[in-house]
Amino acid sequence: MVIHYPNGQSYRPLTNSKYEKKPRSTKNEKIIFGNRGMSLEDELNASNEYYLKNQQAVIHKKPVPIQIVQVDYPKRSAAVIKEAYFKQASTTDYNGVYKGYYLDFEAKETRNQTSFPLNNFHSHQVKHMQACVQQGGICFTIIKFSSTQELFLLPAAVLFRYWEKRTTNRKSIPKKVISSQGFPINYEYQPLIPYLTKVDLLIEELK
Repeated sequence: MVIHYPNGQSYRPLTNSKYEKKPRSTKNEKIIFGNRGMSLEDELNASNEYYLKNQQAVIHKKPVPIQIVQVDYPKRSAAVIKEAYFKQASTTDYNGVYKGYYLDFEAKETRNQTSFPLNNFHSHQVKHMQACVQQGGICFTIIKFSSTQELFLLPAAVLFRYWEKRTTNRKSIPKKVISSQGFPINYEYQPLIPYLTKVDLLIEELK
């Protein structure tokens, strides 16, 4: 199916959720609960479902309105969407409430092993996060380095700083900056991505 942005530009997913299978770990190896054919979005959706079920937070992926322009009907009981447009530019992936704080964040994956390319973001997404921060919201990005299965929560302030310099300086955020100024997240069983433990650290900084 072909999906277009409001300006007519074709939408292309930024990440690939299909990963190669790895051999089973031995007793001396650390168990990684990710990398089971799930994309970062799938992993976060499962984690948010756990948080909701256990009454810890209410966080959902934002739905994006789509206008369908071409549909094929191979048979009377089925329809296949062939072309569609986003009705409006999307903001960020997730938002919700946790401990009385408004959360708004993006989920991004990259196969780059040394940095995170800023072209993974759209300008309207960054502007949206900046507006949320100005109103007292907590914004961040959860970044997954797919090749190493490493997860980080990157505070919005770090993203803003590199975003402002992208036209005159480098167009990516070095991984060493993400690991030193962000918060590493280890996969667990329940929830799969326990990112709210890192949000707690952001809340402490606000007090």
